[in-house]
Amino acid sequence: MIVGQIKDGIVLDHITAGKGMKIYEVLKLSELDCAVAVIMNADSAKMGKKDIIKISGVIDLDFRILGFIDQNVTVNLINDGKVVKREKIALPEKITGVLKCKNPRCITTTEQELEHVFKLCDEDNKVYRCIYCETKA
Repeated sequence: MIVGQIKDGIVLDHITAGKGMKIYEVLKLSELDCAVAVIMNADSAKMGKKDIIKISGVIDLDFRILGFIDQNVTVNLINDGKVVKREKIALPEKITGVLKCKNPRCITTTEQELEHVFKLCDEDNKVYRCIYCETKA
């Protein structure tokens, strides 16, 4: 399968195979008014299989959550058909509005307007805890 080159936009590369749709949902790419291609299980010399997401058009997205979903992701900014910036994403210090606290006694279950916020507590084991009740995500 061949998916054409984009002139201006963003390419999310080196996504672990099978995680492309999760990233698509979390970044709310279906709400964009530009072309988005999700390539799943593409052959990769380095990874065996990988997913790739191509976004045609320059848009402002918060990519910090990508480090939580998949630390292999590389964000490539494309301008005039060339990669102008390549960035590896690290684990975010805070995750807001993506995870939900599982503790039924957490204040976020009774106070519906409170955003669910988790902080990174153990980077080696990728452990996040709710800032309100300390429940592990």
